[in-house]
Amino acid sequence: MEERVHKTMTWTGALNITVGVIGIVVGLAGGILLIVSGSKLLADRKKLLF
Repeated sequence: MEERVHKTMTWTGALNITVGVIGIVVGLAGGILLIVSGSKLLADRKKLLF
């Protein structure tokens, strides 16, 4: 019984680490894209007409 609990906890821990790493990567990629698009807007702000 203890071995089964240990396996379940191991899989749960590995899944949590995997989801955490994926979340960090997606967050960094999104942040970089936002910074790049914002810098493009700032660079072209004189060309914009409202």
